[in-house]
Formats: sequence, C-alpha cells, structure tokens
Amino acid sequence: MPARLFEPLTDRPARRTGQLAVGLFGYGASLALMVRARLGLDPWDVFHQGLGRVVHHSIGTVIIVVSLVVLLAWIPLRQRPGVGTLANAVLVGVATNAVLAVLPSPHAMAARIGLLIAGVFGNAAATGLYIGAGLGPGPRDGLMTGLAARGISIRVARTCVEASVLAVGFFLGGTIGVGTVLYAASIGPLVHIALPRLALAPRRSPT
Repeated sequence: MPARLFEPLTDRPARRTGQLAVGLFGYGASLALMVRARLGLDPWDVFHQGLGRVVHHSIGTVIIVVSLVVLLAWIPLRQRPGVGTLANAVLVGVATNAVLAVLPSPHAMAARIGLLIAGVFGNAAATGLYIGAGLGPGPRDGLMTGLAARGISIRVARTCVEASVLAVGFFLGGTIGVGTVLYAASIGPLVHIALPRLALAPRRSPT
C-alpha cells in the first residue's frame, strides 16, 4: 500500500475529513451487519465479540478499548498516529453500537446471507474511504506496518497477529463461521479494487 496514503496531508482538509468520517461510520455499520448475520466475523471482531461477552460490554465499546490498547504498542514501534488514527479508535466502535441498536437480527437464512455479503462489501468500501482520506491508518493497520518496518514481513505479521486474536476470540465465545472464511478470502481483493478509486492523492503544485 503506498506510504503516502498514511502521511498527514493538508490539502482539501474538509474533503478528507468528510471522507474519513463516512468511511469510519461505514466500517462500523458494515461490522454491525456481519454481527446481525450471525454467520461469522473477521478475526479481530471475533476477538472483540468474544471479549465483550466475557466482560459484559457491547462489541463497539470493546473495539474502542482494544484500539486504545493497540495504540500503546505503537510506542516501541515508533509509529506516529494521524488524526484518522485517533478518530478510527473511537468512531468505529461508536458506529457499530449505534447501528446494532436499531438493526434487528433476521431469522431467515436468505436475509442473514444478504447482511453478510453487504457487510463484507461495505467493509471493503469503507476501508478504501478511510485509508484513502490520507489522514492516518487505523490502530491495527499501523501495528502491522510498524512490525513490517522492524523487518518482519507484513504477511507474516498479519497472519500471526490475526491467527492469535481469532483463536483467543473463538475461545472467548466469538462467532466463527462461513463469514469468517468469506471475509478472509475476499477482503484483500476487494480493498485492492476500492482503494485506488477512493484515495485522495496530494495535489501537485503547478510547474
């Protein structure tokens, strides 16, 4: 992923801030769709859901707390958060809770599958929006890039971290299912398509 997308940019601040807000709300909303589908979550959210069940707090609240804890891991990795990083740590969890509060759980399998597919596609679009705003990566994204900067392959870092949180989340009672497999298989290609179309490149000075 191009490094410039993670650098703080000062051109078009209103456009970037608006895109960031829409992306983060969309990310939380897409997660809520997958939760209500009850067909499996992505690894981090299996962990968030499982931990929430143990501590008796909503998944959105757990997302916020875990995001802030993950940010502490940036300190030894010498990662610098952007405005988008801090917004991500709070707004995704708030949006997840807000949508879950008004979205019922369907019983029909067709409706659940529809929610799952909408959630996965919506998650990819939302990821493209908030990363493409160029105001900083999310806490978990920055953890991966920070480990990569220390010489660990980003593929190895992501696999190890996500496998660990998935295993712990499952042990704590998080939902694993066909949605987990669908997310793992499709989110990379979908973001690869969405990000170039949604990224706001820096304006070049006229020569």
